[in-house]
Amino acid sequence: MVSISNDPDPAGVTVPDANDVFPANVCVLRYALERHADIKGGETFAVFEGGESWTFTRTLDLVRQMAAGLAQLGVHQGDRVIIMLPNGPWSVRALFAINYLGAVSVPINPAYRGALLEHVLRDSEAALAIIHPALLEKVLDVAAPALRRVVVVADGFESKRHGQVLITGADTLLANPALVPPLEQPIEPWHDQSIIYTSGTTGRSKGVLSSYMHSYAAMSPTTWTCTRADDRHLLHMPIFHVGGAFIACVALCVGASIGVVEGFRTESFWRTVRELKVTAVFLLGAMATFLLKQPQGADDRNHGLRMVFIVPLGQSGPAFRERFGVDVFTLFNMTEISTPLISGANPTKPNICGRPRPGVEVRLVDQNDRPVPVGRQGELVIRTAAPWAMNHGYNNNPVATAAAWRNGWFHTGDAFIQDEDGDFHFVDRLKDSIRRRGENISSHEVEIELLAHPDVREAAAIPVPSAESEDEVMVVIAPVPGHTIDPAEILAFLQPRLAPFMMPRFVRIVEELPKTPTAKVQKHVLRQEGLTPETWDREKAGIRIRRESLS
Repeated sequence: MVSISNDPDPAGVTVPDANDVFPANVCVLRYALERHADIKGGETFAVFEGGESWTFTRTLDLVRQMAAGLAQLGVHQGDRVIIMLPNGPWSVRALFAINYLGAVSVPINPAYRGALLEHVLRDSEAALAIIHPALLEKVLDVAAPALRRVVVVADGFESKRHGQVLITGADTLLANPALVPPLEQPIEPWHDQSIIYTSGTTGRSKGVLSSYMHSYAAMSPTTWTCTRADDRHLLHMPIFHVGGAFIACVALCVGASIGVVEGFRTESFWRTVRELKVTAVFLLGAMATFLLKQPQGADDRNHGLRMVFIVPLGQSGPAFRERFGVDVFTLFNMTEISTPLISGANPTKPNICGRPRPGVEVRLVDQNDRPVPVGRQGELVIRTAAPWAMNHGYNNNPVATAAAWRNGWFHTGDAFIQDEDGDFHFVDRLKDSIRRRGENISSHEVEIELLAHPDVREAAAIPVPSAESEDEVMVVIAPVPGHTIDPAEILAFLQPRLAPFMMPRFVRIVEELPKTPTAKVQKHVLRQEGLTPETWDREKAGIRIRRESLS
């Protein structure tokens, strides 16, 4: 075990391997920021759409200003502070300033409202929230007992009181950096850095407790070995998602840089990459599909992007590399874990997620946690050699924590298959699989084949109750703008691609699928809507699927 040092002197940096705890001066944001401001202060750390730019020295100054302001507002080391802001200078600054004090950042999806927002506010036990002015009314509507102050990021805002809650403007967030109080104790790698809430699509959102070690291990140079210290990462995933918060924090810790935009936009993506000089980007599979469905142009390779993660990879990897001239990688990760699987450059196997990285142990198991043989589907369970390299539980939820961590392994809830080469292939979320006439169907595999159709922009496969028993397969499809989709033609396209039992009976065509702010399709919404009046029924159309024609 290496010694843990809080000394921000770069000469004291010793980076261990993936089986050990990273030293505090490597993975704790406060010490890393001070170290990089000292050794590369004049270099650029962050650039924003609109032209604003921060050096490492400027970042430290801005962060210390806000940290001093937060301390004046009563924030102490270990306190939780809510952030409900879009990506931009204020949200990045708040994320770092909270951690600079040794407090815990709680970034929340600004789309939350009503009972869900009330649950998260109560569960976080935060006394202070930093929010966008457009969110004030709905936050006050469900203000939790612990909430005492709301800071609205708006100039000239007049302070007022709403019951127990004092509401102030952005000016109260900033103070003389000299007023930053000394730490009550050194910030250690195992201390809470953030609480990030899961999407809550199958129940109440759970607050994932993440340490500095967890955040850093998820995307450190020993994990994302294909990244470099001189990379500029595009921060287009929101900060309430690990693809936003963790990337921002780890980029700072390793001395890389970030280009910050409010969100992913298909039409302006490549212009943004060029203007912000981005070299590395994380794309959800749907984002990659959107970019591939755009009209081809002469400047498709006119950019500085050198590598991209596409997650899940599906079948888009080779096409993306060929068209845009970048190295493609893929991986498997979720809020609770730290990139246990990662691929080499330019994988060609469909649905591949890669192989275990150093420092993690993975298994595929059955419902009783018994390992399954190679080639057999099982749930992916994980543990790490280094302590604190994954989540350390769900906030205020010991039952969910025990269920996820049973038998000493973290259970992902995802089904995989390992092939003879040792590569792991994603099959489906266990809760999203479809059971039809005794057969288990991967909704993910159906969706991959649908997306191969040139007129399909996005697609979701969901179960609907069958009149006989179990499920029927329904697909919901959104066309490429300007294109139309004929359900019968879609079935003809799928016939040589899918086994007969996987063929959809129902096809619903919509302009756009409902999605979370992180571009994940909200299948629970589609399942609730079920068979709508415009849904096309293969059997009513008289189309029969014959086994002999599909073999």
